[in-house]
Amino acid sequence: MSTSENRPPTNNTPAVDLPPATGIAESWAAFRSRVRGGDLGAIPVVVGLALIWTIFQILNPTFLSSANLVNLAMQSAALGTIALGVVLVLLLAQIDLSVGSLSGLAAAILAVTFTQLGWPLIAAIAAALAAGAIFGWFYGFLLTRFGVPSFVITLAGLLGVLGLQLWVLGKLGSINIPFDSWIVQFAQLMFLPAWLSYVLAGVATLAYVGAHLSLAHRRSRAGLLPESRTAILLRGALMIVALLFGAWYLNTDRGIGLMFLLFIVLVIGMDFALKRTRWGRSIYAVGGNVEAARRAGIRVDRVYISVFMVSATLAALGGILAASRLAAANQSSGGGDTNLTAIAAAVIGGASLFGGRGSAWSALLGIVVIQSISSGLTLLSLDSSVRYMVTGAVLLLAVIIDSMSRRSRALHGRF
Repeated sequence: MSTSENRPPTNNTPAVDLPPATGIAESWAAFRSRVRGGDLGAIPVVVGLALIWTIFQILNPTFLSSANLVNLAMQSAALGTIALGVVLVLLLAQIDLSVGSLSGLAAAILAVTFTQLGWPLIAAIAAALAAGAIFGWFYGFLLTRFGVPSFVITLAGLLGVLGLQLWVLGKLGSINIPFDSWIVQFAQLMFLPAWLSYVLAGVATLAYVGAHLSLAHRRSRAGLLPESRTAILLRGALMIVALLFGAWYLNTDRGIGLMFLLFIVLVIGMDFALKRTRWGRSIYAVGGNVEAARRAGIRVDRVYISVFMVSATLAALGGILAASRLAAANQSSGGGDTNLTAIAAAVIGGASLFGGRGSAWSALLGIVVIQSISSGLTLLSLDSSVRYMVTGAVLLLAVIIDSMSRRSRALHGRF
C-alpha cells in the first residue's frame, strides 16, 4: 500500500489543513497522559497555593480581604522581579547566589547618585541597572572562560558586591529617597484606574486566545495535530471571568498597583522571549543538554553570558523597586533573606534545579506562595521563625516533587 498520504507535505504538495483535536475530551485525555508521564507543570504550586489561601482564610477571615491582597501584590513585585532573573539561571542548571547583594548595590547607587550627587533620576536608575549588567557579564565571562562553577563565582560575588554596597553608602549608612520623587510615588501610590484594569483584562484574554488559535492554525498547516479550539476558547472564557473578578475585587480597595503591573509585564515579556525567540529556545536547549546544544550550532558561551547579564539586571531592578517602596536605601538593603527568598520562589514556582524546565510564570507563582505564607503568619501574629520553617518545608516539598517528576519522565521516556 502506498504511504504517500502519510507523508508530510512537500514543496510539490500543497499543505492541507488538518481538523483540530475533536474536543475537550481529547484535550483532557492528553492532559492526563502528560501528568502520568511526570509533566506536572504548574499543578503542584497552584494546588498548594489554593490550600495555603484556604487555611489562612479559615484561621483569619481578613486574609483574602481586598486590602490584604493589594498589599500582598505590592510586596511581591520587587522580590518577584529578582526571582524572575533566578528562573533564567536555573533554566541553564546554574545558580546565582549574589542576586540579593546586587539588588542592595543597585539601591545604594540609586540613592547616592540621585540624592547626594544630584544626578537626574533616569540617569541614576540607568547607572544602577548598568552595574547589575556588568556584574552579570563578569560572572558569565568567568564561567565560560575559566570554567569556574557558578556557585563559587556568585558566592564570591555575594561577598564582593556586599562590600561594594557598603563602600558606596559610605559613612551615611542609610539614605532616604525623596517621597515626592516619581519613583517613590510609582512604587507606593500609583494604581490603575478601575476602567483601565478591566480593559487590560479583556486585552490580555484576547491576546491569549489569539496566540493559541494562531499556534493551532500553524500546527494544522504544518501537518501536526493542533490543540482543540474548543479547549482554547473555554480557557479564554475562564480567564476573562477570573481576570475581571480579580480586577473588580482589588478595585474595591486601592486597585492594581503600577509596580505590580510592571512585574506582570516583565513576566509576560520574558515568557514570550523564552517561548517565541531563538534566544529562549537556546536557553532550554543548553539547560537540557549542553553538549547536544553545542553540536546543534548554539553559541553556548553567548547564552550563558546573556542569561547572567539579564538575571543580574533584573536583580538590580528589583533592588530599585524595593528601595523605592521603602523610600530609602541602607546597609541592610538586599540583605537578610532576600537572596534565599528569591531562589526559593523560583524553585517553588516550578523551575527545576536540574535545568531545562520551568517558565517565567514560575517567578510569579513562587513569590505569591512565599508572600502568602508571610502575610498569613503575620496576620496570625506568629513569630518570623515560624515563617522561615514553613517556607523551608514548602521549598523542600517543591524539590521532592521536582525530583519525582523528573524520575517519572525518565521512566516514560520524556526528558
